[in-house]
Amino acid sequence: MPELIPVLEKDEIHKIVADVAQRISTDYQDKELILIGVLKGSFIFLSDLMRHLSIGAKVDFIGASSYGSGTSSSEQVKITKTIGIDIRGKDVLVVEDIIDTGFTMVDIIAYLKSLGPRSVKVCTLLDKKERRKRAVHIDYIGTKVEKGFLVGYGLDFDENYRNLPEIYHLKF
Repeated sequence: MPELIPVLEKDEIHKIVADVAQRISTDYQDKELILIGVLKGSFIFLSDLMRHLSIGAKVDFIGASSYGSGTSSSEQVKITKTIGIDIRGKDVLVVEDIIDTGFTMVDIIAYLKSLGPRSVKVCTLLDKKERRKRAVHIDYIGTKVEKGFLVGYGLDFDENYRNLPEIYHLKF
């Protein structure tokens, strides 16, 4: 049975999300912001982030996968759900739970830019450079994490542990 080692508690997560939302609200004041959540992991972070914004924003989701049921990236990104909202000429903020190797985010950014938005920026709750293989500029970082396979607060292992209200290192 895997062991769950605490990484971020609920109160820490709440403070991080509120801080990121305040920075986004300031930067996008008087702009038409569209948040694009990366499914499935970002949905909890995106939901909390939206509630903390002091500006209006539209939301949509994109699906992408590079893990399958393993703990390491296949480095082959598959777009599993495209967006349904028109982003041409709009300011887009991609919201992700964790950026690890960079493969998924680089491909998502390229896809979104092909749709003609005014801008595409990136927000992640967790920046994990331990295994970064592709350079990706992250505009809003909640916090940096060192290593380990993380679960909880939307992050999963084989579709398990997303429901946990805190973030844990899953030790096998």
